[in-house]
Amino acid sequence: MESVKDAALVRPGFRERVEALMRDHWREPVIVLRLGDADLRFAVPGRREDGTVEGTQPVLRAIGNVARGIGAAVGYVAYLASAAGSGGGKGERAVHVTGPADAQVLEPLDLLRRAKGPWLVCSPSSVALVETGSTYVDPADAPEPRILWEARGTDAPEVSFRKRTLTWPDGSRFTFPLQSRTEDRHLRQFHEYPDVVRWPEAP
Repeated sequence: MESVKDAALVRPGFRERVEALMRDHWREPVIVLRLGDADLRFAVPGRREDGTVEGTQPVLRAIGNVARGIGAAVGYVAYLASAAGSGGGKGERAVHVTGPADAQVLEPLDLLRRAKGPWLVCSPSSVALVETGSTYVDPADAPEPRILWEARGTDAPEVSFRKRTLTWPDGSRFTFPLQSRTEDRHLRQFHEYPDVVRWPEAP
């Protein structure tokens, strides 16, 4: 039953399209993970808990929240079901984004918050966020994947698959939620405790 629900959240074919795009772009092996649609909680000076900039108009923020909330409801339920082992639980919302004012994490996360179908892509030297649009539809009817943000080499944040974190040089951090247990299982194919990564071979 769980696999049927997960398949409805992310239709087969989306991951493969993102993998092909980024392998060709970077010429490196990649690990591609569908990020959860959950609302992200921020603890960054100058930002509200929902990530909006302090001082912006509440009415405009409310309109944006409604638009995001309709598409995120099902994904958020799935995230809560799988988040018990990663800092959530007992009704307490985990903080996903931390850092100083004007933290390096904010640019990619502002882009991520507007995405309808966000994917995290990691290679041995690079990190990217990719948008596919809704993953509930048939991939044949979806737009082509597009890169929202990427960082390469020394500009890329440090990735810990064990902690599910991206950490930037200024200490800012994003604890990334995965869409479902399907993504957990996919990651386990490539990750061994504590942080040993077996990069997939080229197809």
